[in-house]
Amino acid sequence: MLWLYRLLFVPVLLLASPYYLLRMRRRGGYARHFGQRFGAWAPIPPKRAGVRRIWLQAVSVGEMLAIGPLLDAFKDDSTVEFVITTTTSTGFQLAHDRYREKTVAIGYFPVDWWFFSRRAWRKIAPDLMLLVEGERWPEHLHQAESRGVPVLCVNARLSDRSFKRMTRWHWTVRPLFHGVTRILACSELDAERFRALGIPAEKIVTTGSIKLDLTIPLLASAERAKLRLELGVGDDPLLLGSSTWPGEEGALVNAFKELRAAGVIVRLLLVPRHAERRDDIEAELKKSGVTYHFRSRGAAPQEVDVAVADTTGELRKLTQLAEVVFVGKSLPPHTEGQTPVEAAALGKPLLFGPGMSNFRVIAKDLRAVKAAEVVPTVAALTGAVSRLFREPSARTSMALAAQAWHRANQGAVKRTAEIIAVELARLG
Repeated sequence: MLWLYRLLFVPVLLLASPYYLLRMRRRGGYARHFGQRFGAWAPIPPKRAGVRRIWLQAVSVGEMLAIGPLLDAFKDDSTVEFVITTTTSTGFQLAHDRYREKTVAIGYFPVDWWFFSRRAWRKIAPDLMLLVEGERWPEHLHQAESRGVPVLCVNARLSDRSFKRMTRWHWTVRPLFHGVTRILACSELDAERFRALGIPAEKIVTTGSIKLDLTIPLLASAERAKLRLELGVGDDPLLLGSSTWPGEEGALVNAFKELRAAGVIVRLLLVPRHAERRDDIEAELKKSGVTYHFRSRGAAPQEVDVAVADTTGELRKLTQLAEVVFVGKSLPPHTEGQTPVEAAALGKPLLFGPGMSNFRVIAKDLRAVKAAEVVPTVAALTGAVSRLFREPSARTSMALAAQAWHRANQGAVKRTAEIIAVELARLG
């Protein structure tokens, strides 16, 4: 099976390259260290005697933010060092900004073909491999197995789409998990799905989601005022569109306009999931007739109806300004959802569409404790936002429920770190 994968990988890569290269160009920032994607790493500091090297792969910004507490769990352990890789330019920049002092190297994950993967493995030479969430690559796992390096799938989950696909094409499952030592599942639902795919039960443990163990530094009042001034949103109550996708910005703008027409004092802050969509978003805003400002253009010269934070790594700060948060990638036709965890941890009333399959358990739990509501349509979104802005007591109740839920669901980092420590001890 591996030889078939290797044989087919190159023509598939060549066919897909124009699409991915165009997307990289649009997002920007990929030229730097591009050779690392082919295993061409610069020399890494040699491993020190008595120190175990952990290679940690976190695909993008969300996963990169999530690993912070895990790195902190080992900050006082002088026998462990980390090499971090990522797939996106935004993840790469975030890793450099946050973890440069906590790692021996940061780079891009190699393309999963045998020569590129083997080249990177020889350079990095890890003792243990951590793959965060959905990262499972046949060649990469083969390189680990051939070197006797244990692999832990940390914060492992299976989306509805992935589970359905793997169930239908069951012959693809074995290469994706062959070489995996243990699977640390986000939830019992994910653990059940891994077992249903034939993964031995003894390899699976439910640790919970490390994304729930986050601690977000709170902005001082002066910082909040400065940020509001830069955005151009004044002191008015703020509706946040968090990690929005195509179609959702327009829905939020329509909801905002209806609220304003009804006399509700509110401003709108949009944080698109992909900043390179700014041209499409601007066209939507121009058509709507609202005043707007894009954060990438500097401080707003005057107050506006809609602020667009087309930047990276600021969502946790921006969320603190909001009274109500709508979670993106959840209104039709989108079905997967973005994470609601940060907003819940910050005690924000949450709204999201029916499409939260990537966070099904979390979304269900938040709804159960009345910290979140589902808005299946644009009309429902408008109605829910209007009610929440008119009823401060309803916002307060949802905010307290969100914070209580977050406190009750922490501990995954400790459980995950303990399992990592056990695997390191087994290395001798």
